[in-house]
Amino acid sequence: MFASEPSPFPLVGLKPVSNAQNQWVALALQPQQGAAPAALLPLLADPDAEVLSSLDCIIPLADPLQVQPSHFDGIATGRVLLSIPAGACADKAALQRCTELADAGLRLLVEGEAGIQACQAGVRGLNVDCSGTLPSALSMLTFPGPHLARNAASAARVEECRKAGFTWFSGDHALAPAPDAANDDGTSRKRLLALLGLLARDADSRELETLLKQDPALSYHLLKLVNSAAFAPNSNPIHNFGQAINVLGRRQLQRWLQLLLYARRQVDGPANPLLPLAALRAAQMESLARLQGEDRDAQDMAFLVGVFSLLDVLLAMPMTEVVGALALDLDVVRALVERAGPLGAMLRLVEQHAPDAAALDAVGIDNETYWFSLMQAYQWALQVSRNV
Repeated sequence: MFASEPSPFPLVGLKPVSNAQNQWVALALQPQQGAAPAALLPLLADPDAEVLSSLDCIIPLADPLQVQPSHFDGIATGRVLLSIPAGACADKAALQRCTELADAGLRLLVEGEAGIQACQAGVRGLNVDCSGTLPSALSMLTFPGPHLARNAASAARVEECRKAGFTWFSGDHALAPAPDAANDDGTSRKRLLALLGLLARDADSRELETLLKQDPALSYHLLKLVNSAAFAPNSNPIHNFGQAINVLGRRQLQRWLQLLLYARRQVDGPANPLLPLAALRAAQMESLARLQGEDRDAQDMAFLVGVFSLLDVLLAMPMTEVVGALALDLDVVRALVERAGPLGAMLRLVEQHAPDAAALDAVGIDNETYWFSLMQAYQWALQVSRNV
């Protein structure tokens, strides 16, 4: 097991940024307080951080004079957005540095409202804490965008921000879906719980197939997944559940079915924001268990805790009722209901977008191990959301 010790490796969290279709479009880096922006840049060039090259990355920059264009040599600058406070736009030297950074291919966001000088200096959009008052329409029109509404606490607030002109959103809105987005169909809820019960007790494939046939949407997403290029690039089309088992294998099939419970219920509707979040938690839980030397069964249990941790939101019912309908290991139940035990401590960690050193100590890992597990988890969650 790893011990968390003072390390030159920066402790950095990530927060996903989505568009109006609930697709991840960017990642906001959240460094520990006091971390120098230049210290974060090597992370962007890390070959193990492939996910950072496939999404835009937002880096907070309290003072534009802290960095120079040369700091970004070797980095795909077109994927980097620097977020600066509006107060920095009052300083001529800071605005000149913004111009230099923009000329080097970097994009800039301003936190709060800023004038035309910021736009002339290369600032592209607003980065606004939408838990407060939204900016004026004139401020929005001054910049070409994208405009980011951060700290969106609910789906309703996201919709308000979208109507105001924002196109990017971050926050805990996935945990507070619109009332009509919750799965309040009693029959469908019972079917989902029954399927979860079968998965939990490693039921026979024929039992799973019988229940899947009663849920066309879930069956559709499963077949879409196994026919995607990521899983069957050269094989013949797969048309039935038995073939799906042969392609994925029993263990992977169970995992994908657990995740597919979060897939959107209507084929043409927006993606369910819970799907990539559940995939992220599950993958990081598994990665941490593996990095700590746990065996395959323990890794599977960690994955299960991560993927089931959002079932109360998905099903719009208390977690105690959810686990009461399933035959789960006691350690899993304690982790899901109380966030207790080793699995509970690990779940508390992966629920945080920007953990502190104490959270890492509770699990027994260092900064670099945390970052490595985070990169693996985000890469897998992105793959899930793009293939489902």
